[in-house]
Amino acid sequence: MTAMTPFIPFLKKPPLVNVIRLSGTIATGTRGQLNDASLAPSIERAFRKGRPKAVALVINSPGGSPVQSNLITARIRRLAIENNLPVYAFVEDVAASGGYWLATAADEIYADECSILGSIGVISASFGLTGLIEKLGVERRVYTAGKSKSMLDPFQAEKPADVKRLKALQEDIHAAFKAQVKSRRGDKLPEGEDLFTGDIWLGRAAIEKGLADRIGHVVPTMKEKFGDKVRFRIYGPRRNLIGRFGLSFAANSLAALEERAEYARFGL
Repeated sequence: MTAMTPFIPFLKKPPLVNVIRLSGTIATGTRGQLNDASLAPSIERAFRKGRPKAVALVINSPGGSPVQSNLITARIRRLAIENNLPVYAFVEDVAASGGYWLATAADEIYADECSILGSIGVISASFGLTGLIEKLGVERRVYTAGKSKSMLDPFQAEKPADVKRLKALQEDIHAAFKAQVKSRRGDKLPEGEDLFTGDIWLGRAAIEKGLADRIGHVVPTMKEKFGDKVRFRIYGPRRNLIGRFGLSFAANSLAALEERAEYARFGL
């Protein structure tokens, strides 16, 4: 007969840190990108399940949608306050643009020496195809109700008024991004230095600029804070049934190409 270990319901367990992996581009959709809708269940569980001592964010993102970046960050901050839990961010390859926006959800930001951080700016890119359709003998026809309804049509000549409107929108988004960084990093940012030009920095330089706090990786840093017996539980976005069986190959391939292009901007 095998002896059974007695069940002791009040035996103290080692401390738990729940880890949320935030890897990929940030965009609305279900093709593997990071967005509030797909991440919400994982984030909610990470803050509420198992009585964690802290929540760690492991970030590897070149950015994407400012709206989704803000929604995800706001959800993390709300749950951190409601549950009175510290949040730590650990940057892997890159936390740039919207990826850095996510990092500002943390109370402390850690990075590898070779991590890329920053890119606090706004970018919009497209193509002008007017010459191409003329060569093909194609005539573009657009009808609108409202003079501002059609804007930056790639099949029509670029209009200065459209560019002006776009830049005004970008400035508003940039202002929101800067306000988020200032509100979260506060007096850690050096006075009189413009960190909001869209520039990027590696780990130690980012620390000098106040955009990160220390060089560190998730496991050793959490052991340093909560002891060698600290436990980890990983959370992240779940792939839908179709995606798991590879039945959305075309959509996933397109998403992969888009993501590859975003990482390539940072030499990754």
